[in-house]
Amino acid sequence: MQRDVKEKPVYAVVAAVQLPTVSDFEFESSLTELRELAKTLGLEVVHTFVQKRPGFDTTAYLGVGKRQEVRDFVNGDDGQEIEVILVDHELSPSQARNLEVEVGCEVMDRTMVILEIFHRNARSRAARAQVEIARLGYMAPRLREMAKLAGSQGRQRGGGGGRGAGESLTELDRRKIRDRIAELQQDIDAMEAERATQRSRRQGRQGLAGVALVGYTNAGKSTLMRALTGSEVLVANKLFATLDTTVRVLHPASVPRVLVSDTVGFIKNLPHGLVASFKSTLDEALDAELLLHVIDASDPGFERQRQVTDTVLEEIGASEVPRLRIFNKIDHVGDAEAQAAHTAALQEAYPDCIVMSARRPEDVARLHRAIVAFFQRNLVEGELFLPWSAQQWRQDIYANCEVLEERADEDGAFFRVRGEADTLDKLREAFSQA
Repeated sequence: MQRDVKEKPVYAVVAAVQLPTVSDFEFESSLTELRELAKTLGLEVVHTFVQKRPGFDTTAYLGVGKRQEVRDFVNGDDGQEIEVILVDHELSPSQARNLEVEVGCEVMDRTMVILEIFHRNARSRAARAQVEIARLGYMAPRLREMAKLAGSQGRQRGGGGGRGAGESLTELDRRKIRDRIAELQQDIDAMEAERATQRSRRQGRQGLAGVALVGYTNAGKSTLMRALTGSEVLVANKLFATLDTTVRVLHPASVPRVLVSDTVGFIKNLPHGLVASFKSTLDEALDAELLLHVIDASDPGFERQRQVTDTVLEEIGASEVPRLRIFNKIDHVGDAEAQAAHTAALQEAYPDCIVMSARRPEDVARLHRAIVAFFQRNLVEGELFLPWSAQQWRQDIYANCEVLEERADEDGAFFRVRGEADTLDKLREAFSQA
């Protein structure tokens, strides 16, 4: 009988410096987020080292005493082999190298952790190319420090083979990185042109509207996507479970027909390289006529998460797109009384928001109605006459309009409908020609 082999856990510690300008709540929220990121990478955090300082140590981030404390813990004889130190800030190349040498194990700063998660989870060709560009951009300035760790034998080689005399390995590697980034960027530009063509075709179809789910990672966007569209999309309780944009049709179908797209989640201090690299996955937010900003109502730090999402949307130029705030996971708040009190507080602070749980069918139906109402706000009522000789157009009426009433006489059928004004005009013209 075959047994499941349990993988050996990879142990890690977290280290962070709290600056005077950072509140205790904000600091702890950031640490909790880093531990969740570590969990997504499959790391088990066994200890957290915290130091309050007026500024980061320019040599190795942590102060001398705290570095000694971390080194003693890493080299301790407690049976747990610490393989990684996770630092809750972005380190300079020299800080990372010095800390790694002094403590004696691999150091990953917050940016590197996020990049590694994106690297593992990217599925589509476009997402993989975008992640690789961000990783290469992150690695380029760190090559010199890596060469120092490798020793003098890796720093310089003689000339030859088209290479300048004495050109260092670091310079060679940087040149290769620049060439590779240029090559990847060409691929991405070609893919973006193709996607733009697909989007224009999609938007060119009659009666089609676009909704994009945006929000903090792990706010429940994929669960909500599944509930709104009836589709099988990945749902996992971890950060950045979804990287590639998914597009599905709103279900039950509506008039106009609505496309719903899920986007990559946002996070505090998302590396700027990734904001730029993943702009194409967020293009769905730019193209959408309505954004559903999904917020985890059960998270005490939801206000900070809301601000992060607003900031990223502003960075990509999507701040002007109409937005509906969705406070999700209200069922995680507590009992019915606690949920009612929290709902009332949220609705007072955000009068036009929707407080719900994506796992409650009645809440999903309420959101569905709100989405449909948004897209039907400019619809007009009118009457269409369809001669018996042109009944092949019947399905087009039902596909592009909401039929309110149908009656018939000896000449044909009369439909009282609600739809977009230009859609009704096009149908009338087609009927008259038929």
